[in-house]
Amino acid sequence: MPAFDIIIIGAGPAGLLAAGEAARHGRVLLLEKMEKPARKLRITGKGRCNITNTGDWSAFEAHIFPVARLFRPAFMNFPNTALVRLLEEAGVPTVEERGRRVFPASSQAQDVAEALVRWTKRQGVTLRCHTEVTRLIIEGDNVAAIEALHNGRCETVAGGAFVVATGGLSYPATGSTGDGFRWAEDTGHALTPLRPSLVALTIAGPPALSEALTLRNVALTLLIDGRPVDDEFGEMTFSGDAVDGPIVLRLSGRAVDALRQGKKVSLLLNCKPALSEQQIVRRLERETDELARQPVAALMRRWLPAALVAPFMAQAGLLPVKTVARLTQSERLRISAVLRAWELPVSGYGGYERAIVTAGGVSMRDIDPKTMRSRKINNLFFAGETLDLNADTGGYNLQIAFSTGYIAGHAAGMRH
Repeated sequence: MPAFDIIIIGAGPAGLLAAGEAARHGRVLLLEKMEKPARKLRITGKGRCNITNTGDWSAFEAHIFPVARLFRPAFMNFPNTALVRLLEEAGVPTVEERGRRVFPASSQAQDVAEALVRWTKRQGVTLRCHTEVTRLIIEGDNVAAIEALHNGRCETVAGGAFVVATGGLSYPATGSTGDGFRWAEDTGHALTPLRPSLVALTIAGPPALSEALTLRNVALTLLIDGRPVDDEFGEMTFSGDAVDGPIVLRLSGRAVDALRQGKKVSLLLNCKPALSEQQIVRRLERETDELARQPVAALMRRWLPAALVAPFMAQAGLLPVKTVARLTQSERLRISAVLRAWELPVSGYGGYERAIVTAGGVSMRDIDPKTMRSRKINNLFFAGETLDLNADTGGYNLQIAFSTGYIAGHAAGMRH
């Protein structure tokens, strides 16, 4: 391989943006160890690809962690509007859906991936797949070259500037196996502890359902050591002994961190957030005459999906053989209370193979947020999920990848 001005490692969303922008300033080599670029991007959003969110910075910053202001320079230099414009010019019209989420009009993540690959090639980028970078070769305070396996042969490629955009640890089958974290540590960068984020949570005890069950228009409150710390409204899914879905994912980051610290974690499920406890009690009283001779389970099937009735009754301390007519006022109050605050103890969380993103990564203390350049190695840049930046669902994580990739590519191109 010939020498290149800028070498980008990793052809995901951050790497593609870095390569395309860097190519305006020099010869760019984009290296990808998998058989084709953007493997994870092609499956994101269940194959639909929630590209970004149309909110402005004031809306974005509430969804970026751990320190939103460190992402602000990247966002302001390559905002969501610039991303949408780039994609539309590349032949991918977009649509805005509920929650300001932006998707390709075709609802096909493949279209986004292929358009970005075509864009980088039009910029003059040389893309090499089946090329696994094994190490960075350091001379003094600079990266002099990379060592890589290409089609089974070990090669050394020199360059003037280098961008690491190898992703995190989530969905390792797509090639995200943490290579960039290892190189960061090898070159003296601090790593914030890595953990799965936007991930399903495991529930201790019932309900453990044999088939997936989705609940809509419910509320969840996250309890840490018995104290409510966050809440969400929307959709969740029970699957086996785990809970998943948008509102669970949005709470999962804090839940995972608390579990790792040895704290007690629970979710309070409000099945009827539109009704007060007294409204529920009055409705139960009206239904008593109608269902007087029926077992209490028949009454509860009016309130809950059938699969949840038995575990709910166990939680509320109701005997399955008891008839509705024999319900006491205190039992109706208990039904109302549990419908609005069903405690689900959290015992664990899913692994990286199911986590949408990796939390933690290269500490932003070691990165210039205006350029994504390392403060340790002069010509080394990091972008995307390798950085200690992550976000809620809703298009925010991909925008982090695209924006940090863009400014890293620009700065690398200007530096070489």
